[in-house]
Formats: sequence, C-alpha cells, structure tokens
Amino acid sequence: MFVAIVLLLTSFSKPDQPDPNFHLYLLVGQSNMAGRGVITDEYRDISQPNVLMLNKEGKWVTASHPLHFDKPAVAGVGPGLAFGLEMAKANPDVRIGLIPCAVGGTAIEYWEPGAVDHVTKKHPYDDAVSRLRIAMKSGVIKGIIWHQGEGNSKPGGYEDYLKKLKTLIGRLRKVARDKKLPFVAGELGRYRHNYQVINDQLKQLPGKVKNTAVASSEGLVHKGDKTHFDAASATELGKRFAAQMILLQQ
Repeated sequence: MFVAIVLLLTSFSKPDQPDPNFHLYLLVGQSNMAGRGVITDEYRDISQPNVLMLNKEGKWVTASHPLHFDKPAVAGVGPGLAFGLEMAKANPDVRIGLIPCAVGGTAIEYWEPGAVDHVTKKHPYDDAVSRLRIAMKSGVIKGIIWHQGEGNSKPGGYEDYLKKLKTLIGRLRKVARDKKLPFVAGELGRYRHNYQVINDQLKQLPGKVKNTAVASSEGLVHKGDKTHFDAASATELGKRFAAQMILLQQ
C-alpha cells in the first residue's frame, strides 16, 4: 500500500514540467527588433523582477537593455523590453520570459531553415528555433513579435514578402505546437518612402493569417540615420506590440 501511494504521488509531481505561469514571447526580426536606440541613463536601469530574458548562454536573467546580442557593438534600446513590461503589467500574477532572436541586417530569406547570415555567421531561423525549444522547457509560449522588412524594401525583395511571412508564421507555430499562437508584426518606420512597400503588405496580414495583428509605426522617428528607431520610438513601438498582443489573446 505504501509503495502504491508513493507511486501515485510521484505521478502528480513533475518538477521538470514547464511553469504555466511563466509566459514566453519570441522576439524575431532584424535590427529594429534587436534595438539600435542609444542606451542613456534613462534606459540603462529599466527592469522588473518578473520580466526575464534568455541570455546568449541560454540562461534566464532579469531583462534589461540591450536584450539582443546579434551585434554587441551596436545593440541598444529596442521594443522588446517595453513590450515585456507592458505584458507583465497586464498579467501581474505571472512571470514574462523574453526570447531575443533578432539579427540585424537580415532579409526575410534568412529566416528559413538552414539559411546563414554571412555577416554575423548566425543561422537566424535555426537559432531562434533552438532558443525557443530551450525556453519552452521552463514556460509556455504565448506569442511572437516580429519586426523586419527593411532588408526587403527594394525591387526584387518585397514582391513575395507576405507569402514568405505566412510560411514563417506557420513554421514557428508548428515548433511552438500552437496553430493559433498570436503573432504581431510591427510596421516599418514611415520616415523612408521605400519602407511603405512592406507596410502595404503587412496591412494585409490579419486578413490572410488568423490570430495575427500589426503594430502601427505612426509618429515614430529615427535616431538620425533614417533607418533605426530612436530609443523613445522603439519603446513606444514595444507598447504598441503589447497592446495588439493583449487584444489577440483576449
């Protein structure tokens, strides 16, 4: 009888099971997701104990700027931390786990299985999948945010963009084992005319793929290079990502 009770208790005790109150979010895309805003004193010490990030060693640490490590010399303020803080504010009884996987300079073609970014020597898609699987041992994936398209905003680069994005969403949802996993794409900055070709396609995404949304870039500005959001704009974009994610989850 004693052995039977022990076995029964053991069957309900699964210390290695993912924590259902640890909500995970995958952060993917290129440099404006990775963040290139200047980390001033205002942004350096922003953190919250319940918002964690998976560092490059695959360990959970308190999230802070910069989240990403794709290009350490230039990594800065991006939308990810503000997104995580807003998600924590909306869900005070859970922990938030951010999985930073963006790689600056990557066209969407680099976000396919086996593709290599020759500048960073990284495998953007494969690395993201690997990190997602590591993270899912600890918590439950609740959504994906995506900001990419600058690298495709030219003739020959944008014509099939939406088709490739739909394929990418399907692949990531399969890895996450959730066919309806919320996915929010961020618009490119409206300060460069050629970025509009990508934004025009992103507007179609919610009508083409279920449980997706688009975070607006209206009013956001660059940091002086006409490419990257400044720190304040990246922060605001993160809040907009969160607002759309919360709507999808409801």
